[in-house]
Amino acid sequence: MARAYLSIGANLGSRYETCKQAIALLDQVEGLTVTQVSCAWETEPVGLTDQPQFINLAVGIDSALSVHDLHLACQEIEKKLGRKHIQRWGPRVIDLDILLQEDLVLNEDGLVIPHQRMHERRFVLAPLAELAPGLIHPQIKKTVGQLLRELGPDGPQVKKISNPEI
Repeated sequence: MARAYLSIGANLGSRYETCKQAIALLDQVEGLTVTQVSCAWETEPVGLTDQPQFINLAVGIDSALSVHDLHLACQEIEKKLGRKHIQRWGPRVIDLDILLQEDLVLNEDGLVIPHQRMHERRFVLAPLAELAPGLIHPQIKKTVGQLLRELGPDGPQVKKISNPEI
């Protein structure tokens, strides 16, 4: 079993409910067990900023799947929940990204592990730091907690929410 961490986000429809459905569907994948779920975080959009705010979470999983099969499972869940790839960084009903899988470093068309921009994104690091602040980025060699602190106060903001709307 390999330990992996995923980012889950949504900014269309019932954002939090859709994220919860994605987690439930992940837990139904044979060979995969969801072991940790962060709180929900409401986050400002990045890239294309003229769109609704996101709900983002991080999940820790134990997986017997290859990273390629895990990626396919994430894509199938996105499709099942109505994700359509229309516009880069645009609004979406659901988004599942593999952030890290142990110390794996992989750079292939369509699959990059660790996620290539995770260290620059507060909406990824804040929920992940809640689950694993001491987790070390295998390329940058810093912990998730360090990377989050190094972002400083500028840039898109995130807010932990205890009772998500929807």
